[in-house]
Amino acid sequence: MKHKNFACEKAKVCGGCQLQNMTYPEQLEYKQHKVSRYLDRFAKPKAIIGAAHPEHYRNKVQAAYKRSKNGEIISGVYQSNSHKVIKVDSCLIEDELADKIIVYIRQLLKSFKLTVYDEDKKKGFLRHVLVKRARATGETMVVLVAGSSIFPSKNNFVKALTEKFPEITTVIFNLNNRSTSLVLGDKQEILYGSGKITDILCGKKFLISPKSFYQINPEQTEILYSKAIEAARLTGNETVIDAYCGIGTIGIVASDKAKRVIGVELNPDAVRDAKQNARLNNIENIDFYCGDAGEFMTEMAKNGEKLDLLLMDPPRAGASKEFLESTKLLAPKKIVYISCNVETQSRDLKVLKDMYKVTLLQPVDMFPYTNHVENIAVLIRKDTL
Repeated sequence: MKHKNFACEKAKVCGGCQLQNMTYPEQLEYKQHKVSRYLDRFAKPKAIIGAAHPEHYRNKVQAAYKRSKNGEIISGVYQSNSHKVIKVDSCLIEDELADKIIVYIRQLLKSFKLTVYDEDKKKGFLRHVLVKRARATGETMVVLVAGSSIFPSKNNFVKALTEKFPEITTVIFNLNNRSTSLVLGDKQEILYGSGKITDILCGKKFLISPKSFYQINPEQTEILYSKAIEAARLTGNETVIDAYCGIGTIGIVASDKAKRVIGVELNPDAVRDAKQNARLNNIENIDFYCGDAGEFMTEMAKNGEKLDLLLMDPPRAGASKEFLESTKLLAPKKIVYISCNVETQSRDLKVLKDMYKVTLLQPVDMFPYTNHVENIAVLIRKDTL
């Protein structure tokens, strides 16, 4: 396989895009092979669905700020497995406006004589900037993450930023003065706008807050969700559980085609956002619960309740043993398992294969230039076939 030169000069030091040295068709071939390697034993995977626009797809961009050895304020990403900041002015996979905002904030820090946070000395002002873009509406959120609550001239700072970029619809000040690898702290203040942005996905509106989990490639997410719901073949009479539901995206998208949808999520902030999103879309056949999805399904089984479809989109670690056992106990007729890690998906499908037959494997390239690949698996309970 012939490889081209690295498309980005920072590729070797950054480590964020592992497939930089491949053409896009080569990347798709690589990912197809990866899916086959892990999942061939269950069914033959369909051809991967590539991205029409494989560059600048990330609608969420976060940058760390620090002072370089020569005193220059830089912003960028942490080098893989380190706390060394690699200066990035523009990135092949990040939203272009977000990158411009992040670079301009470096100039504003200088103009307003504001410092950047020093992790070793545990002092200074700006630590990170998080930018979220709603592609469908153009709304833009900027979160300024600081190590100190003292923000001199904050109103003038925000005015200068929003005048330069009128696309910015909200600015939030977030305080994170702890020694942590987490970007956002718990205390925040809205400096401009409503503190949220609204995006449209598969025809549904979604409110996005600073801590909301929202898919980072909206174009491919629409394809992923549409394919998953199409594969579920809902008739309008089904009871559906959306496990690991987050802010309710796929459950809300599926609600049009189901009788009832139940979303279960451990994160209380996400559940609050999910309920708000259901109201925003005037959806009355969906309920959200804060709790462990496995425990919730075990209770349903004990109460003699039936489930037609389980929608599951777990984190990279896959589903827990307890969750899979509760799935077998409740025994939904059909499972649509969306995975961002085919290795853990393969492990989980092995646990379910005595009871379920895999009838579809559909990979989707959500993250071009990286080695991640998303995959939809459809499982049908064997005694219903």
